[in-house]
Amino acid sequence: MTVQDSRLAPNSSPDLSSKAPRTMTRKRWVIIWLAFVGLSINYLDRSSLSVALPFMGKDFELSATQQGLIFAAFFWAYDFCQLAAGWYVDKVGPRKSFTLAAVWWSVFTMVTAFAQNFWSLFAARFLLGVGESPAPSTAAKVVATWFPVRERAFATSIWDSGSRVGAVIALPIVTLIVAFTSWHAVFIIIGVAGLIWAVVWWKMYRSPEDHPTANDEERAYIREGGARSAANDDADAAKLPWRSLFKYRTILSMMFGFFCLNSAIYFFITFFPSYLVKERGFDLLKLGLFGAIPGICAVAFGWLAGYVADRAVQRGVSVTRVRKTAIAGGLIGGSVIMFAAVVPEAWMALALLSVAYSSLTVAATGIWSLPADVAPSSRHVGSIGGLQNFASNLAGIFTPVLIGVLVDQTGSYVAPLAVIGLVSLAGAANYLFVLGKVEPLKVPASAAA
Repeated sequence: MTVQDSRLAPNSSPDLSSKAPRTMTRKRWVIIWLAFVGLSINYLDRSSLSVALPFMGKDFELSATQQGLIFAAFFWAYDFCQLAAGWYVDKVGPRKSFTLAAVWWSVFTMVTAFAQNFWSLFAARFLLGVGESPAPSTAAKVVATWFPVRERAFATSIWDSGSRVGAVIALPIVTLIVAFTSWHAVFIIIGVAGLIWAVVWWKMYRSPEDHPTANDEERAYIREGGARSAANDDADAAKLPWRSLFKYRTILSMMFGFFCLNSAIYFFITFFPSYLVKERGFDLLKLGLFGAIPGICAVAFGWLAGYVADRAVQRGVSVTRVRKTAIAGGLIGGSVIMFAAVVPEAWMALALLSVAYSSLTVAATGIWSLPADVAPSSRHVGSIGGLQNFASNLAGIFTPVLIGVLVDQTGSYVAPLAVIGLVSLAGAANYLFVLGKVEPLKVPASAAA
């Protein structure tokens, strides 16, 4: 089978070890880095409120419970739109889904600047959640479409790191804007950035077959390496109804495990800045400088984990072993978050939180590779991404409220961080003992019919 003139048959195995020809274009890397920028803006929008909220006291008098409800409002909309979002991504493709999502979330980011009380802030966050819901499933679909199996983990680590980068840059960017202007300007500036990115994505993105500057060598390399596309789909598998995905233990395990991961990650997206300010005494300057350390570490370790995973696959290690090692190991490492609230010094807490966040990012790289790994056809990648993201973001609904209530009741973060650590361990056990083999789901003929 030559790189130039063959196609991967539906039931054949992808070539995981061949190197890319030197004459091949590398447009797939341009595409994934553009998706990374989009996810960075996406999470910057999402994280900006958590950074700005401690400094919005002149306009809002909110208890910790009310803050938790406002954070949760985003996830109520974001989460329950996931089920439709994954299907929508598979239906219209990444170009349309990402562009529309970016325009929507940018508009309602700007609307946040005009909120005047609890309920208007609540509504703005709710509608922001609707707009952001297609983004992760779209990025997973982009990787499945543009990347062979042997490059899938690193490509996933790139776009997924946008969530960490967005959260990291939110700290210095938001604090700087607040210091020189006001919290209102934060949401206007970030919203405009999202609109600009939407225009760029619409102009630049195409599928590998339709991209005007990708050459035939790159298209063949992507296709023969196991990228998911209609040309490589099994006809019966492509007919599997969306609702039938819930019958697979693999899918249910992915949904529960991602819920456990996000129970920890969403502490960093919501209450982390407030924890540093109120529990560890960080002022505006310290928050902007030292508060970014866990996120920076998480980005670096996420990229490293993706690179190492792809190298292992290229050397012949099974995809199942590679994915489970990254995911379960990352969740076990993330459980150290439970000790951050009990150490006496702020630097100790920051070190433990850096270890936890980095480990959780390693797990996320493996988790977001799974939809492309297990989808029975290319028409199910976005749908499976939406299903597991739906379950994961139930944590976004419950975790902020749980943290807020426990902080109000106990006066500290010891209890909520202990709960989060134990949930992370439960997630690790799930991926080790429940998930099963990582491979495309088998579709019985009766199910396809």
